[in-house]
Amino acid sequence: MTILGIDPGFGILGYGILRVSGNLFEYVRYGTIQTEKQQSIGMRLKFLYDNLCNLINEFKPDEIAMEKLFFSRNVTTAISVGEARGIVLLAAAQNNIEIYEYAPHEVKKAVVGNGKATKGDVQKWIRFLLSLSEIPKPDDAADALAIAYCHSLARNFTRRFST
Repeated sequence: MTILGIDPGFGILGYGILRVSGNLFEYVRYGTIQTEKQQSIGMRLKFLYDNLCNLINEFKPDEIAMEKLFFSRNVTTAISVGEARGIVLLAAAQNNIEIYEYAPHEVKKAVVGNGKATKGDVQKWIRFLLSLSEIPKPDDAADALAIAYCHSLARNFTRRFST
């Protein structure tokens, strides 16, 4: 099972790819897709879409896990993140890939054991859990790996108790 984790963002979209077999996790790749601020909104969204489709074509994920939209004060940021999420949803639908969404506190709880953990805690624990040689950076990429890891735990739990 290959899982593509996505930390959606308009300026920076984080991604992390895991291969999972039972309780074994194999880190495949992580990184970011970054858009240029001087480009138009449409061109930035197209850039995200094209690069996301390239990842999907290269790694052929079975499922995509994405962070749910969360915002507290900045509506403008929430709108642009919503637009990036739309690109992820479209790319998944066009490739017939099921998408799953997790709230930030669910991801932190799955990785660190504390739903109020810091980004630094998530980075340190995801490094440990996936036996990475260094802390994944930037935090957008670490978050994407954490989202994929969270999904793998959730799907194993659901599968065990749905029989």
